[in-house]
Amino acid sequence: MRKTLCAYLFPGQGSQYVGMGRDLCDASSVARTVFAQADSILGIILSRLCFDGPPELLNDTVNTQPAILATSVATLRVLEEHGMEGPAYVAGHSMGEFSALVAAGALSFEDGLHLVRERGRLMKQAGERNPGGMAAVLGLEREQLEAICAAVREQSGEYVGIANDNCPGQLVISGALVPLERAMKLAKERGARRVIRLAVSIAAHSPLMTEAATEFRHLLDATPFLEPAVPIVANATARPLTGPDGIRDALGRQLTSPVRWTESVRWMIGQGVTRFVEVGPKEVLTGLLRRIDQTVERASTEELLTKQ
Repeated sequence: MRKTLCAYLFPGQGSQYVGMGRDLCDASSVARTVFAQADSILGIILSRLCFDGPPELLNDTVNTQPAILATSVATLRVLEEHGMEGPAYVAGHSMGEFSALVAAGALSFEDGLHLVRERGRLMKQAGERNPGGMAAVLGLEREQLEAICAAVREQSGEYVGIANDNCPGQLVISGALVPLERAMKLAKERGARRVIRLAVSIAAHSPLMTEAATEFRHLLDATPFLEPAVPIVANATARPLTGPDGIRDALGRQLTSPVRWTESVRWMIGQGVTRFVEVGPKEVLTGLLRRIDQTVERASTEELLTKQ
């Protein structure tokens, strides 16, 4: 009988909410230890931000990224404590890639926290220097949206392009403000079911992050990475990362490259993965998975821990 292969998926920015991690800590000393470590490592009361807010501070990208990492790792440790089946593959959506690296043993929790806090700072700084935005486009094929963005780039001389391929029918575009608005308008005119401007002031996963990516690469070069204990499927390539140099390269490219999430999930399914577990706050990736492939088993952390 063929063994069931499981993959762990780790969410990125946008999955945060005030109160995340509180129930975990109420129920588990392992989770409390993870949050206490995060508070000590960063020198801020990150746990209080997660549990009590206020929302405007939790939603500041400098805080959001380490908060999601801490919550995801605390969740992972609780699942391990409960004897959950280990993954054959791991993957993280955007910032969630750092949680996946911690899960794979390729990055220490401490180094992960420092990296994502600096990543958030650099992204915020890049947004202040080169204002931009992002928008979700529902109901258009990738080729249609790519053609729209290419036409707008040629007309405006400024960048707009696909930043996230989240699932069939859900794409995200990113770019400078004027071409972004133009691409949103054209997408509506050409049949998009919905076009939703996202509540961010940065153009993530686009060339507008080039300066941030250059600075971030210096931090990556100074950070120790290990060979992953399980394969981690990268956003930038939709293929497994191999070795510390490959990890650094992928993380450096990630800020300016699209998140190839649909391809990443389909690649894992092609390797025989039939069960996916979302490890972290909310159920965003579980929802995307329904649109990518309805035949695979999906489970969120909340579902799993409720059954324990």
